[in-house]
Amino acid sequence: MKQQKVYLYNNLFKGIVFFFALITVLSVILIGAFMIANGAPSIAKVGLKDFLFGSVWNSANEPPSYGILAFIISSFYSTFFTVLIAVPISLLVALGIGQLMPKGLGSVLRSVISLLAGIPSVIYGFLGLIFIVPYVQKIFDLSSGLAMISAVIVLIIMTLPTIISVSETSINAVDKSYMEAALALGVGKEYTLFRIIIPAAKSGIMAAVLLGVGRAIGETMAVIMVAGNIPQMPSMLKPVRFLTTAIVTEMSYATEQTRGVLIGIGLVLFVFIFIINSIFHFLIKKAGNANG
Repeated sequence: MKQQKVYLYNNLFKGIVFFFALITVLSVILIGAFMIANGAPSIAKVGLKDFLFGSVWNSANEPPSYGILAFIISSFYSTFFTVLIAVPISLLVALGIGQLMPKGLGSVLRSVISLLAGIPSVIYGFLGLIFIVPYVQKIFDLSSGLAMISAVIVLIIMTLPTIISVSETSINAVDKSYMEAALALGVGKEYTLFRIIIPAAKSGIMAAVLLGVGRAIGETMAVIMVAGNIPQMPSMLKPVRFLTTAIVTEMSYATEQTRGVLIGIGLVLFVFIFIINSIFHFLIKKAGNANG
């Protein structure tokens, strides 16, 4: 009787997990289908080449211009520089918390980082507007500190807690025998951490980087407050507009044609994220297979 109950509970749990997994997959498919159905006709009307590679965006013109190249490049630049700076810092902090610091101090820092990861993005944007934007304006002698560099700094601060938390968990999950065997052979602790522990945890670290990339690409409220939100070709010291902020900025008063184009921007962002997720999924799977 007891075995039958266990069997029943196991099957029930499997059914619930399968049900919610199916809902998740269907939700992604429906979102993609909605954006294709509503965005693709507008993209076709504008012309795919003019839409993706046009450098001018002005929806108020007659006829309007719907080139999003500046948005694509701005999003790519901000994500690239955010990951380039945030990932090394995150790995060093994760190593420090998990392997080098006293347990008490590490536990306190871990709690603080978890708290930072849960702060709403609009708060980061507000703090960036109050503290970062004036310093950028002063340091670079600009007429306004609302620029891409301000957005990148805010994105770095926002992505650090996420990457640190997941990376630290992955590093701590590595079998302690790796460290003990290396130290027993006379290998230095720093060498062991960077040449043995990190490679062993690379699948989890890649997952952490993927979460950071997703937050950097998809962020809207924080960057719209500090980036200046002007549709022009990007420069680190100039105001810029990203793919996400372009949608938010004009959707509330968009005409039917512009609304379709904005949904088309969402479709481009959807495809962009899908490609990045697929690449990281392949790399994570490859790293997992390499580690047995």
